[in-house]
Amino acid sequence: MKVLHVVRHAKSSWDYNGTADIDRTLKAKGIRNAYEMSRRLKLSQQVPQKIITSPANRALHTAVIFARVLGYPLSELEISNVLYESSVEKMLDMIKKSDDNLQSVMICGHNPDFTDLVNHFLKAPVSNIPTAGSVTLAFNASSWKEIDRKNLDKHLFNFPEKDE
Repeated sequence: MKVLHVVRHAKSSWDYNGTADIDRTLKAKGIRNAYEMSRRLKLSQQVPQKIITSPANRALHTAVIFARVLGYPLSELEISNVLYESSVEKMLDMIKKSDDNLQSVMICGHNPDFTDLVNHFLKAPVSNIPTAGSVTLAFNASSWKEIDRKNLDKHLFNFPEKDE
């Protein structure tokens, strides 16, 4: 079984005119939501063995919050440009090159790329992964190279306002 957690960064700020997109920060609500979502993941005992994040400040901050809550070593956090302004093909290529000794991987990044990536696997597409939302995809596969829509066993779509 291979499990992929796709986490969209938490709510970011547009308050600073002239700030480059890659440098935008999280809003206070985004920070709260990232803590809430990471606690939910920890309670479900779905702690990833690897976390890879976009280099954008808002995604990196979200990934750091998840790592701290999940007890994941910050020194092991991987930053990949592939997760910033990317494509489904490039992200899939990166994911499929994951170490097969890893059963679960989390990626943290952006829309519309992440919604497109998730919809690549789902039979019934989602319209949007909201900020701080996540989709967990579980595949009946022994290798990351094998993950595909055909061997998707189950998925869980979760977001901050769900169940409130």
